[in-house]
Amino acid sequence: MMDSIDRKILDEIQTDFPLASRPFEVLADRLGLSKEEIEKRIRTLRESGIIRRIGASFNSRKLGHTSTLCAMKIPEKSLERVAQVVKQYEGVTHCYGRDDEYNLWFTLISRSKEEIASILSEIKAKTGIDEILDLPAKSLFKIEAVF
Repeated sequence: MMDSIDRKILDEIQTDFPLASRPFEVLADRLGLSKEEIEKRIRTLRESGIIRRIGASFNSRKLGHTSTLCAMKIPEKSLERVAQVVKQYEGVTHCYGRDDEYNLWFTLISRSKEEIASILSEIKAKTGIDEILDLPAKSLFKIEAVF
């Protein structure tokens, strides 16, 4: 179970992660804890699945990249196998199952629309799934999501 200290650590990591050579020391100073305590708690939060990753999020459009949301209809018995194929691509940022006709969804970021088309063709060939909905954004509405 998370306590109030874990929640404070999560808040700091999500909203004001220190851009420093020793970020956990900065977090420790801010929260009045030792660096070892910060590291131990973050390790526990990662091992429990509460924290999936710690890393930067970039504005892919400003970096000249393009992205799309994709959906696939996968037979239930093949869902895990197909998800493993999809997740191997570096540009896949999210990949998740849904309880719907289109039951595997993922986002894909790449340098160009052509590269996205090529990757989607590879995924089709590797999985044997003929159809991948390719749903590029027409408008972008960015909201801050802090958990």
